[in-house]
Amino acid sequence: MNDEKIMRMRHSFAHLLGAAVKELYPDALIATGPAIDNGFYYDFDFKTPITDKDLGKIEQKMRELAKKVKSFDKAEISNKDAEKLFKGNPYKLELIKEYTKEGQTLTTYTSGDFVDLCAGPHVESMDEIKNAAFKLERIAGAYWKGDEKNKMLTRVYGLAFESKDALLAYEKQQEEARKRDHKKLGKELELFTVSELVGKGLPMYLPKGNIIRTELDNFIRKEKENLGYLFVTIPHIAKKELYIRSGHLGKYDAMMPIMKDATGEEFVLKAMNCPHHFEIYNALQHTYRELPYRIAENTTVYRNEKSGELSGLLRVKSLCQDDTHHIIRPEQIESEIEMILGLMKKVYTTFGFNNYKVEISVRGKENKDKYFGDDMVWQKAENILIEQVKRWGVPFSVEEGEAAFYGPKIDIRVKDSIGRDWQLTTIQLDFNQPENFDMNFTGQDGKKHRVVVLHVAIFGSFERFFAILIEHYAGAFPLWLAPVQIKIVPIRENHNEHAEKVAQELKDAGFRVDCDTNEGNMGGKVRDAKNNKVPYTIIIGDKDIEAKKISVESRDKGQLGQMDLKEFIKKIVEEKENRA
Repeated sequence: MNDEKIMRMRHSFAHLLGAAVKELYPDALIATGPAIDNGFYYDFDFKTPITDKDLGKIEQKMRELAKKVKSFDKAEISNKDAEKLFKGNPYKLELIKEYTKEGQTLTTYTSGDFVDLCAGPHVESMDEIKNAAFKLERIAGAYWKGDEKNKMLTRVYGLAFESKDALLAYEKQQEEARKRDHKKLGKELELFTVSELVGKGLPMYLPKGNIIRTELDNFIRKEKENLGYLFVTIPHIAKKELYIRSGHLGKYDAMMPIMKDATGEEFVLKAMNCPHHFEIYNALQHTYRELPYRIAENTTVYRNEKSGELSGLLRVKSLCQDDTHHIIRPEQIESEIEMILGLMKKVYTTFGFNNYKVEISVRGKENKDKYFGDDMVWQKAENILIEQVKRWGVPFSVEEGEAAFYGPKIDIRVKDSIGRDWQLTTIQLDFNQPENFDMNFTGQDGKKHRVVVLHVAIFGSFERFFAILIEHYAGAFPLWLAPVQIKIVPIRENHNEHAEKVAQELKDAGFRVDCDTNEGNMGGKVRDAKNNKVPYTIIIGDKDIEAKKISVESRDKGQLGQMDLKEFIKKIVEEKENRA
């Protein structure tokens, strides 16, 4: 079953859910019910609240309807008839008003006795999805249109797949995902914390988590420096005029509120780094020989995200981006994107992300006034990205209406170790901001020429990338990232002195070592190493001291037996350097 057919199938199950609820709860008001990844949902305004315990009878009613419903019939409807049909439902009446104002043709879909305002698409006949499997999953609260100022509705989520086997495989994946939840593991492994007093969406790295964060920072910085990136440092605030110039203030709704200093001058916490970086470029004169000019910085930005959308490290108010801005000549676009894709592939391979696909975000056909620049500029930029991805030879899709307001972009999605998709690298092509900031270079002809900008983040944000890695590795980080790389466990107190000598030798070789000479039995200390997913545990006892060796257990390979310490150091130095 192809993606389009799957989405039609899921949308059709959403309508069955709406129909089932209306039969069981006639006074419930239906809002919207789209297809989503892995299933569908429907938002309802229930007069009598429901709980997860009610999902069974709603699902049973859906199954009864699935046997009765033969088709999903589409019909165009006038504004007046639509208002009459949905009289008494303020949610549908609001949508009818909006769609009419936008000039959209109103359509309904009828399945059995259930009629809904809907643009579709749906399966034409239930026979198309006779082998499909669905299941109601959970309920949640959801504000109407996602706006906290609106009424809280009840959202019923369902799963839908092309077969029972596919549904079971997804549920198994979700069970594994719950075990790997970065919020759960982040607490158990002492990696990060979120304080109610500091604020939701403002995560803080604990010492162990900060080690990983620093290793990631050093890694991506070195890779970029090797490619000629120039690192800079910028402040975390700017005058509001900077963001008026860039167009973010007014077009980007996640900007933090404006602040005033003692003089009354107005400032904004930065939600992005590009305007600062443009001013860094403009601080000096540049010739064609200096381009590409690659500005890089790993720095925090601040987003005024809604509290209901915040989630661990995945959705936060403060996030550190591995941000770069490639300021280039127009003829360098293709080669620069090729270089970026090469860097991205090298980085992904390091972390075991070898399966990925590309989404190209372009302007939507509607609401063009929300984008900067004219049609010709946008068409040129979009064609360049599409041709470059085609040349790269990976699967891609074109997503209409998902572009940034100043240019189209490439988003790269990877599959983690349990098969889930994550969006990571972004490459945005921008012909518009160079106009706003009057960014030029002196050409070979001695004249001023306009630059082009590529906005690029390989990790995306450190917070999100860290969360993905926690779940990808299930907390068992490779040696080079592990907060504690080796734990040394002396069997008895009289082995402590020798254990500390071994620990010092390993520390001198550049490793992070925990020599556990605290009171407690050996079995408990070894268990602690396993619970904290330490890559190597060394046991020190009489036989090891007599043989002048160490007994090594690998987290991933089990017992390695007795080894010479220098031999072990040589082995793990190679493992660390190769980031195996």
